[in-house]
Amino acid sequence: MENKDKGLSKRIAQFIVESKPSDIPPHIYEHAKVAFLDWFAVLLAGKDEPLVLKLIHYTDLMGGNQQATVLGHCLKRNVSHAALINGAMSHAIDYDDTMSNFLGHPSVTLFPALVALSEWKQRNGKDFLTAYIIGLKVGATIGACAGYEHYKAGWHGTSTIGRMASAAGCAKLLGLDEQQTVYALGIAGTQAAGLKRVFGTMCKPYHAGKASQVGLESVLLASDDFTSAEDILEGVDGFFHVLKGQENEEAIASFGKTWETDNLAQKYHASCHGTHSAIEAVLGIVKREGLTIDDIKSITVHTSQMAVNIAAKMEPKTGLEGKFSIYYCVANALLRGYTGMQAFTDEKVNEPGIKGFMKKISVVADSDIWGLPARVQVETVSNQVFEESSDVLNEIPEFEIKKEKVQGKFMDLCVPVLGEKKSKDLMETFLSFDKMANMKDVIEDIHGST
Repeated sequence: MENKDKGLSKRIAQFIVESKPSDIPPHIYEHAKVAFLDWFAVLLAGKDEPLVLKLIHYTDLMGGNQQATVLGHCLKRNVSHAALINGAMSHAIDYDDTMSNFLGHPSVTLFPALVALSEWKQRNGKDFLTAYIIGLKVGATIGACAGYEHYKAGWHGTSTIGRMASAAGCAKLLGLDEQQTVYALGIAGTQAAGLKRVFGTMCKPYHAGKASQVGLESVLLASDDFTSAEDILEGVDGFFHVLKGQENEEAIASFGKTWETDNLAQKYHASCHGTHSAIEAVLGIVKREGLTIDDIKSITVHTSQMAVNIAAKMEPKTGLEGKFSIYYCVANALLRGYTGMQAFTDEKVNEPGIKGFMKKISVVADSDIWGLPARVQVETVSNQVFEESSDVLNEIPEFEIKKEKVQGKFMDLCVPVLGEKKSKDLMETFLSFDKMANMKDVIEDIHGST
């Protein structure tokens, strides 16, 4: 993007409208397919969570046209409600991907709206993936501009930035012109909301659903020339002025040059990403030094104030709260050796042995650490101290390793619901999205299988 005479909001709209599939390297599409595999798996695993059933009940009360599929439930809803439910469903177990620049969870804000819109409007697979990649790039760029000050102020980036990303992706998929795309960003931006105070409740996954839904609705309104501010990001009383942030020219200049799917950090533990670096570091120490549980006298986790704020519940009482407790997640990883969904039940969190071991763990906010890294010290009963650091958001595996890990996760989460054959068939389909002529056929195949 070369036109610096335009304001940021208009420059972003220009990027969305003018970007073509041929501008995007093939390997970026491959990463996007793996991202969809991961997204669908965690969505399916969360399909029966109470918050999902409550949203389905809510949409029953509201009614509406049957335009798009609620995945995993053999139900159709209007396109807006489908995006809401599928978005919340895919974040219900907090097992979905993260990106540091996005300040949250990108795919749960993008795929739900794009799936619903693609099914309804019968778009092809390549256009679907292209819209995802462009929406992701826009969200990551806005997140880089918003920065840590946005997150520190209490805003949940999945919810605030997610609305803008969803609008960007849906605008591309629906083929809005530049003026309409500016309006779509403005309509989504004026609805930006979502507070971190609700972490550990049903409202956190609701944020993902609302982000996806608002982005889609903003694009539908803008397609009818519904107006909004044309400088929603940079203007006085706009997004950055009110919600914190400022233009980051380095990030903006990357439009059309770099993409973001290769920077997605998928989760391999079913808990908040703020717990993962601590888990990886402590397991690394135990493996490296050959320690047993009985060897451990104490554990000190040094991490950022941000990680402490979101993921350091000292006395979790439910499985959901356990996902946001470094204390529980570290103790669970060491004592049980598994960190998947089965570790985050009310019963598991409240076991006396776990609660006793958690008393050996301290979590310290380190002003020199930003983001979600952790530096862990393990003191043994013989007074030896071992240390290791981890930063899972920036220690992303090479593509083939990532793909293999996500495929394993996909099978682990999908086979109990779909069976092995159907899971393998769907995996093959998802990895061939760019060859699919009509996304409605793909979604109906999923619908028929669940």
